[in-house]
Amino acid sequence: MDGGKPIKESRDVDIPLSAAHFFYYAGWADKLEWAFPNVKPRPIGVAGQVIPWNFPLLMLAWKIAPALAAGNTVVLKPAETTPLSALLFADICMQAELPDGVVNILTGAGKTGSLVVSHPAVRKVAFTGSTEVGKLIQRSLAGTGKRLTLELGGKAANIVFEDAPLDAAVEGIVNGIYFNQGHVCCAGSRLLVQESIFEPLLEKLKIRLGTLRLGDPLDKNTDIGAINSKAQLEKIAGLVESGVEEGAELFQPECKLPERGYWFPPTLFTNVSQSYRIAREEIFGPVLSVLTFRTPDEAVEKANNTPYGLSAGVWTDKGSRILWMAERMRAGVVWANTFNRFDPTSPFGGYKESGYGREGGLHGLLPYLELS
Repeated sequence: MDGGKPIKESRDVDIPLSAAHFFYYAGWADKLEWAFPNVKPRPIGVAGQVIPWNFPLLMLAWKIAPALAAGNTVVLKPAETTPLSALLFADICMQAELPDGVVNILTGAGKTGSLVVSHPAVRKVAFTGSTEVGKLIQRSLAGTGKRLTLELGGKAANIVFEDAPLDAAVEGIVNGIYFNQGHVCCAGSRLLVQESIFEPLLEKLKIRLGTLRLGDPLDKNTDIGAINSKAQLEKIAGLVESGVEEGAELFQPECKLPERGYWFPPTLFTNVSQSYRIAREEIFGPVLSVLTFRTPDEAVEKANNTPYGLSAGVWTDKGSRILWMAERMRAGVVWANTFNRFDPTSPFGGYKESGYGREGGLHGLLPYLELS
């Protein structure tokens, strides 16, 4: 309710995935000696966790579930604009009669988060958010001995080859960038299309954008909800304006925006150069930049030409090409003929300025355990 995301996405994605993460890690809670044989796993103590506003419940599950499974206690700070899900979770913990002090929800702005991170009792810090804040946290913890995992920004490439099923690819493109209003760190915000299919794919994509419904997030038929805040809306609008000024061609379908609230229509840019800000900077909104390529080598070069390395997508009919591309992509996750698919058994995380460490799977337990 305080995030602006369509309720059908909360119903179909956030809640089921959050429950799946708790279910998965609950299964490991009494099997840690089998998960990590020949060593003695022990909890590290107190985990300080700071989560963003785009997935307030799912990010909570990603952080708290492995920490509790490993036997730790948690102090979690939700984003100041989306605290309601975390507070409701705290109430659920009380109903479940979880012992006092095991899960602690601390609301507040950035200063509160810095106090959590820097507290001497915290042994492990987990942060999901912007790259800029992640760098500040990394500097502040240097030399303290605290463990740190960072899941930061992204500028993912969604790559479509000429042999890809175009209708399926279009759905994957839309899901990759317009899901949750583009408020997704692993959003496929750069679309790389092989030149031979650029025109037919673009035509199909524009038609599909015209069918997206923007409006009340509590309406189950809504595809694109509200932008989280005025500040985020201004950032999106500013980067879109820069794209127009730099010479990219703007397309937005006919879309009536509600009079109240913060809204931005689904946006598509063509004639984009790799040097444009819209192709380099994380917009964190429903804005897609389209570039072209001729050969697989060129696709890899353009896809990796970013300081980020969180995710990527490959669309092709050839399994050998998928493996060839995945081997060369500098991204923590490479989806094949799909996008934004998550599973609690699979580790997720990035390279370069997208952070380090993994959440999900057995990898997600390791930062919360002492192995001796």
